[in-house]
Amino acid sequence: MARLWLSCLFLPALVMSVAANVAPKFLRNMTKATLPEDLPVGAEAFWMAAEDLDNDPLTYGISGPNAYYFKVTSDTGEVKLDSPLDYETKSWFSVSISVNDGHNNPVQKDFQVIVEDRNDNAPVFQNTDFSATISEILPVGSLVFSVLATDKDTGSAGVVQYYIERVIPSTGDSKDLFGILSNGSIILNGSLSYNNKSAFYQLQLKACDLGGMYNNSFVVQCSSPVFLSISVIDEPDLDPQFFRESYSASVSEDAPQGTSVLKVEAMDRDRGVNDNVTYVISNSTRPGWFAIGPDGVISVSGALDREQLLEEDEEVQVQVTATEVHPNIYGQEAKASVWVTLRVTDVNDHNPEFFNCSLPTCTFSPQEAQDNFTSSVDEHSSARIPVDGLTMAVYDPDKGINGTFLLSLTGPDQAAFTVSPGKASGSTDVQVLVRSPALVDYEEKTVMLVQVVATDSASKNQSVAWVTIYLRDINDHRPTFAHSQYNVSVFEHSAIGTVVTSDVHASDPDTGEGGRITYSLLPGPGVDIFAVDPDSGTVTVRNSELLDREKQAVFYLTLQATDGGGLSSSTMLRVKLLDINDNEPVVIGSYNIFIQEETGNVSVIIQAQDADEPGSNNSLLHFSLLPSTYSQNFSLDPDTGLLQNLGPLDREAINPALEGRIVLTVRVADHGVPVLSTEVNVTITVEDINDNLPIFNQSDYTFWVKERDPGVLVGVVKAQDADQTEANNRISFSLSGSGANNFLLRGSVLGPGQAEGHLRLPADVSLDYETQASFNLTVTAENPDPQGAKTTAAVFVRVEDVNDEPPTLDPASLRGIRVAENGSQHGLVAEVVAHDVDTNAQLEVQLVNVVCTKAGADVGSLCQGWFSVLANGSVLINQSEAIDYEACNLVTLVVRAYDLMTDPRFQAYSDNGSLPITIEDINDNVPYFLPESKTFVIIPELVLPNQQVASVRARDDDSGDNGAVLFSILQVDFVTKDGATTPYQGFFRISTSSEADVFIGNIELVTSLDSTLQGTYQVTVRAQDRPSAGPALEAQTTLNLFTVDQSYRVRLQFSTSKEVVGANTNEIKEALIQATRTTVYIVDIQDIESTARTRGRSYLDAYFVFSNGSALTLEQLNVVIRADQDSLTQLLQLGLVMLGSQDRQKLDEPMLLRTVVLGLGVALVLVIVIMSTAFVCTRKRYQRELRAVKAAKEARKTAAGVIPPASAIPGTNMYTTERANPVLNLSTKDLGFESQSSSSDVDHVSLNSLDDNSVDLEKSKEKIKKEPLHSAVEPEPEPEPLSVVLAGRQAGFTNAGLDTTDL
Repeated sequence: MARLWLSCLFLPALVMSVAANVAPKFLRNMTKATLPEDLPVGAEAFWMAAEDLDNDPLTYGISGPNAYYFKVTSDTGEVKLDSPLDYETKSWFSVSISVNDGHNNPVQKDFQVIVEDRNDNAPVFQNTDFSATISEILPVGSLVFSVLATDKDTGSAGVVQYYIERVIPSTGDSKDLFGILSNGSIILNGSLSYNNKSAFYQLQLKACDLGGMYNNSFVVQCSSPVFLSISVIDEPDLDPQFFRESYSASVSEDAPQGTSVLKVEAMDRDRGVNDNVTYVISNSTRPGWFAIGPDGVISVSGALDREQLLEEDEEVQVQVTATEVHPNIYGQEAKASVWVTLRVTDVNDHNPEFFNCSLPTCTFSPQEAQDNFTSSVDEHSSARIPVDGLTMAVYDPDKGINGTFLLSLTGPDQAAFTVSPGKASGSTDVQVLVRSPALVDYEEKTVMLVQVVATDSASKNQSVAWVTIYLRDINDHRPTFAHSQYNVSVFEHSAIGTVVTSDVHASDPDTGEGGRITYSLLPGPGVDIFAVDPDSGTVTVRNSELLDREKQAVFYLTLQATDGGGLSSSTMLRVKLLDINDNEPVVIGSYNIFIQEETGNVSVIIQAQDADEPGSNNSLLHFSLLPSTYSQNFSLDPDTGLLQNLGPLDREAINPALEGRIVLTVRVADHGVPVLSTEVNVTITVEDINDNLPIFNQSDYTFWVKERDPGVLVGVVKAQDADQTEANNRISFSLSGSGANNFLLRGSVLGPGQAEGHLRLPADVSLDYETQASFNLTVTAENPDPQGAKTTAAVFVRVEDVNDEPPTLDPASLRGIRVAENGSQHGLVAEVVAHDVDTNAQLEVQLVNVVCTKAGADVGSLCQGWFSVLANGSVLINQSEAIDYEACNLVTLVVRAYDLMTDPRFQAYSDNGSLPITIEDINDNVPYFLPESKTFVIIPELVLPNQQVASVRARDDDSGDNGAVLFSILQVDFVTKDGATTPYQGFFRISTSSEADVFIGNIELVTSLDSTLQGTYQVTVRAQDRPSAGPALEAQTTLNLFTVDQSYRVRLQFSTSKEVVGANTNEIKEALIQATRTTVYIVDIQDIESTARTRGRSYLDAYFVFSNGSALTLEQLNVVIRADQDSLTQLLQLGLVMLGSQDRQKLDEPMLLRTVVLGLGVALVLVIVIMSTAFVCTRKRYQRELRAVKAAKEARKTAAGVIPPASAIPGTNMYTTERANPVLNLSTKDLGFESQSSSSDVDHVSLNSLDDNSVDLEKSKEKIKKEPLHSAVEPEPEPEPLSVVLAGRQAGFTNAGLDTTDL
């Protein structure tokens, strides 16, 4: 009963608990979503958000016909697009969204999805036929064609603009010929021409929208290009055109009527119309002579006469007009004209005629025709002189050869004259010329008569004209002198008018004016000195001054006598001048003598001459020395003129103003009356000897100069030289010493022997006190004489400091510092140090800017107040507690230094410097090693010191130094295969590197390892972080480094040399890796010594190591290689002949030495050895034959097919555990073979060798290659029993290695 009441008590509570779980509901804004239509599939579309008062887990879903557009993450409400949207197909749709809390029925709600349009559609042209035909006379601005393109998009993305991309043909006038309007109307922008431009156009059109957003970028969509073809219709708007711009032809003047002369042709220039054309002669210079037919043929229609066309160049001009049959577009005749030139050619229908006229004034009229002419000529006229007064012309109007005629002369006096020209064409003036002047003699005949004959060259017809010639008398006698030369004389410089001669006369037999004689001097030398009376012929002096015997002693004058008719003759007058003393002596040359003082001597002859008559007193000379300051030191011979010094000359005794020059005056006089003389100066220059050195006015100089002043004068040095000549006292300066190239020293002359040097800086050079505060220089003064000595003086240049250098920031003080966050540090954290090389600098450090960054990104100014910079460069923490690594991990203080004392001309600020302050994180993460899937294997024989053998990787989630990991080796133990552990120290070292945020520890070998040890090296590695403050955190791990000792070293013998094996190393290694699936480590490749009994020429030693550290033994390698036939085949092709261990195939050098010693001993008892060997061999052969018989018997028992078809393993010499040969798979005890455990039994080494075998893999059988025998003739060998038996069993395999003959 109590339980019943208790149940009743709890029932209302249970009901209240169930009723309290209410259904979830969507948030109020869950009514619609607006999505762009280019939203990618898989992208977030919207989130469904609901609230549940019970905080139950909610499950979201979407249903309805359009639910396929979305994919919902049911537990989060994320909705992703599952099918692409398309505004043009569906601009909005509804879906039903639901939410379920697991306790109530799902709550559903209609949800609208509005699709936003995007510019995803290009305009599309609606027309299908893009062609038009227009007239060529279509007016500019007319509509040509209309196109329409539509775009499904809305807004600006649906507004279409049209473009003409290209016009074909692409010429300059077609580029802008068409235009397109915004409505798609294509209009004509220029004139068309069917003939001159193009009859067809093709327009490439494109339509583009105004652009819109698409895939989050503004995109303009354009249509595919379309082509509009426009055909131009030709209209009859052009006149016809002749095929040629001009026509010409020739026709003979005797051509009959109807003769065709020329055909003209014209065509309609409207090629698209091509109307017919008619022809008429619209104008002609000779109407009626020519006519034209409808076909354009011009023919003769009247009589032709070329001679009527002489003034018209024998041509007839005919204008032909071509007219189209139909009128043009303007209703007018379309016509064109052309002028045709018709040349009328000549025929011979005229004879030459004589006319009394002169070309070119002749008109050749009948009134001018004449056959009698008169003329005159002087007697004895020269040949080819024409007679006077003859105006005769001959004319033949015919042309060419028809108008050509010959002229000749006949008549009684034809011998005295000739006619010119002898041949002419058309017309010519005729001249009668004197042919023989002797026959034209007035005294013999006063009138002469000739006949001119003109003969036509073609018809030979002649015309004749008479010419009467009257002769004129002339003066034909000239005056004559009795002698050809006359000799006369006169004193030079005679007075003007002095008669030279009056006895020279000429005579002339002519009378009258022709006999009157006039005298004259012909031009020549002396005509300006002498004169002649024209009537009497008396010769007198004309110019007394020029009558100079010394200039010309004899004159030759030509005296001419001329009569009144102009005839003349001449004679020679030889006039000799008589001498007087009128010339002073003349000194030849100038006298400038140079001698060195003290040693030089003067010896010179003064040369002079007198132009008066030689041998007379007028030309006899006398020499004398006039008194002067230094004349007593010289002597002069009065007759020869020899001048000499009387003693040594001293330059220093000469007045310095004379510059070493002594001037002597020599007088030269003649003995004539009156006495004439002349004087000459003899200059003797006594050359100075350079015996004086330049001397500075100071022994040293000190100059001051300010720095940074280019081109200024530093100072002046002076020197003098006591020598008198410029060559010896000229001073040049030079500068030397450290830094001399910073200065220029230019010398200038102050006076004789005095100079000064101006020391200055070049215009582009200034000194720097901070670089060099002083210069110690040496100035040198010297003469140009290369043998001369030099003097020097010291020059000290002191540089005055100027505050010109900007301060600099010490880079070391700007190195980054680290400051821990959250109040870990206070006060001074850094010192920014500034320097200035100037002496009076006063510096302060200024804070220019503060840059706050977090992980390389600028975070604004939140760190502005964390630090401050004092004027002395101290960097202090202002707000230690505000420093927050998570907000900013790098604060960069931009600072600069300022010099308060800098010269205003120069920069006072330093370059900005950056002091990076790294905000350090607190070290709270322990480094941890990353898992490794590698196995590390060491082959002690291959690993060299400093070679990497293993690696570890670690990471620390801290940042900066807290996250930097340093590796170290704590302990190294070697664990042998039996479990014994031995510590090793110093065998390995580890280096640390990093990639991104991962630190790598590379373990390297320090020293060589013992190759005989077998086991594992256990290396304990520690990863320790390096915090800037606080204790370091660390982690440890142990690596196992497995060793592979020398017992796993395998030797492979090859039939090729080591060079060939080395060249094929990659192929050999790939084949071994493929067969063994191990890592192959090649140790050595060498040639085999010739003493070894083996068929191989070289060997290759290698290890075969698995990834777990284990390695293949020789026996395991045999099995693995035999199992991979492809690799085995490749190795055989590469020359592999044998496998073996290193220990078995190494030559025992001590054993070899003992063998040599033993051989020498055996040589002493050679007879005993030979006998013993013969006995042993006989016995051994017998035993072998027994074994061979036994082996043959056993071989017959073996079933055929036991031998596997695979290739044998060459050179293995190995057996199974049952002592079975792997080739025959037979028990060795059945064959009686001896054990091969001894590596010294070389017979066993080659027992099963396939060195003599060649494997043909393609035919799956073996062919034995027998080596050629060395002897020329050998006996046939006995058949080997075992081979015979095996060959009979059809096993398909022959192994020459089992040759029992060797047994």
